[in-house]
Amino acid sequence: MTTQFSSPTRVVLLCGPSGSGKSLLAAATGLPVLRLDDFYKEHSDPSLPLLAGSEDIDWDHPLSWDTEAAVAAIASLCRTGRTEVPVYDISLSARTGRTELDIAGAPVFVAEGIFAAEIVSRCRELGLLGDALCLTRGSVTTFRRRFLRDLREGRKSVPFLLRRGWRLMRSERTIVARQTSLGAYPCDRPEAEARVAAVVNAATARAGGSRATAG
Repeated sequence: MTTQFSSPTRVVLLCGPSGSGKSLLAAATGLPVLRLDDFYKEHSDPSLPLLAGSEDIDWDHPLSWDTEAAVAAIASLCRTGRTEVPVYDISLSARTGRTELDIAGAPVFVAEGIFAAEIVSRCRELGLLGDALCLTRGSVTTFRRRFLRDLREGRKSVPFLLRRGWRLMRSERTIVARQTSLGAYPCDRPEAEARVAAVVNAATARAGGSRATAG
């Protein structure tokens, strides 16, 4: 049985292909942000999926990610306004610590990451979902942004980044189609910003109504 929470706090799930600008958009909203990439599994986890015909770990497969922990963190933020989250180092493929995220009473926060669409239905069932957005920019633009970012941050070796980048560029339409089928709305940055603002306005009004009723 699914338990729904009565908290007025809502989450906006922000997904999209790697390099599509999710982190920049999330920061630009001015809302608290939960980084879903911090819920990647560690490199030693035996359940990690491998690319077909390769010894490379498929970090773009949902099984490389801890779905249950991510949903629990979102539920905790909506219910209590705070949660403890892992700190993940992508270059090491390992968790390096834990930290507390406190959204300080914000009625809306953003949870962004390439696997955000995987938990749309769960968040909706729990009564936590404000909106689910899939940010798209075009495969060539995304490839360039992703490669330069990953190279700058030293996320993986150059050969690995090139192999992954080429694979993701060819499959970008499939990635967007899957995320859309899971309930995320495909949009560019201006439309995404407008939809986030609408969620904030609705949540603020809902919170104000709850306080008036309580008073």
